Amino acid sequence: MKRIAVIPGDGTGPEVIQEGLKVLRRASKRYGSKLEFTAFDYGGERYLRDGITLPDGALAELRTFDAIYLGAIGHPKVKPGVLEREILLALRFELDLYVNLRPIKLLPNVRSPLADKGSKDIDFVVVREASEGEYTGVGGFVRKGTADEIALEEIVNTRRGVERIIRYAFEYALKRNKKKRVLLCAKTNVFRFAHDLWLRVFNEVREEYPAIEVEYAHVDAVVMWMVKNPERFDVIVTTNMFGDIITDLGAALQGGIGMAGGANINPNGVCWFEPIGGTAPKYTDKHVINPIAAILGGQMMLQHLGEVDAAAAIERSVIDVCGQLKGTAAGEMGFTTQQVGDMITERVQVA
Repeated sequence: MKRIAVIPGDGTGPEVIQEGLKVLRRASKRYGSKLEFTAFDYGGERYLRDGITLPDGALAELRTFDAIYLGAIGHPKVKPGVLEREILLALRFELDLYVNLRPIKLLPNVRSPLADKGSKDIDFVVVREASEGEYTGVGGFVRKGTADEIALEEIVNTRRGVERIIRYAFEYALKRNKKKRVLLCAKTNVFRFAHDLWLRVFNEVREEYPAIEVEYAHVDAVVMWMVKNPERFDVIVTTNMFGDIITDLGAALQGGIGMAGGANINPNGVCWFEPIGGTAPKYTDKHVINPIAAILGGQMMLQHLGEVDAAAAIERSVIDVCGQLKGTAAGEMGFTTQQVGDMITERVQVA
């Protein structure tokens, strides 16, 4: 039995997670996977009601699960940053989810904004370091609110943190077994110390993987190539901030954030899987949001848990159903959120 903690969250999160659970239950029933889901009401509504983000013991309890399935966190009535820091970043740092894994994969039957590129061209993975860099909160203000104000935000990189994410990327390229190419995306000509550490460690680790082709590129070149030549990529390993940015560009290439699932991984602990889009409050309760990102996040979760047949069936079903959609953006599918979920669920039965 695999125990899954479900955090639907805020905005459209509960809508898309509902459809994802529907698909997961059907796939697990067909392929004999034993999944048990436990829901947690962490998010904006609970915070507004009780003043609590994560209750005492929440992190210890979440560690007892095999995976976390999360919708979205953020609420228009809560000051920006509160829920993100006290729930999302707390989960990431306390559970040591140092790998943010983002497949950038254009599925057949989905249109990319790149007119001359198809599914054979856009199929790579971004391995983003997710526990260090600019997101550690180290910094502060001097003379805040005055004309002489100084604001400092420090990049924090440790050799241990850099080495483990780079090593993960090389191992993933071997397991992925496609082009066997790892590109380091950084900005060594500007960040002379932090990114020098990244490049030195990258060059040391590469010696242990002679079967892997390696490359370095500044982030500005990477974003240009993602648009011009996305087929050149296999696995990109990058820093926290740069990974945050280029994965959103990647989502656009694969049909929009409604098609983009992701994972936050600790190889030795509980991991969380999600759609990468936010709460999208303007679409809440309108039933027009695309649930496929959440469904693909669930598919990644099944793969991680070793349920490969069920995961493959979900991907095949998504591809089939995408061929029936008018578009992949919210309000452009030609079907409601629930209808898309129903179509994929039904297709899983025969996929």
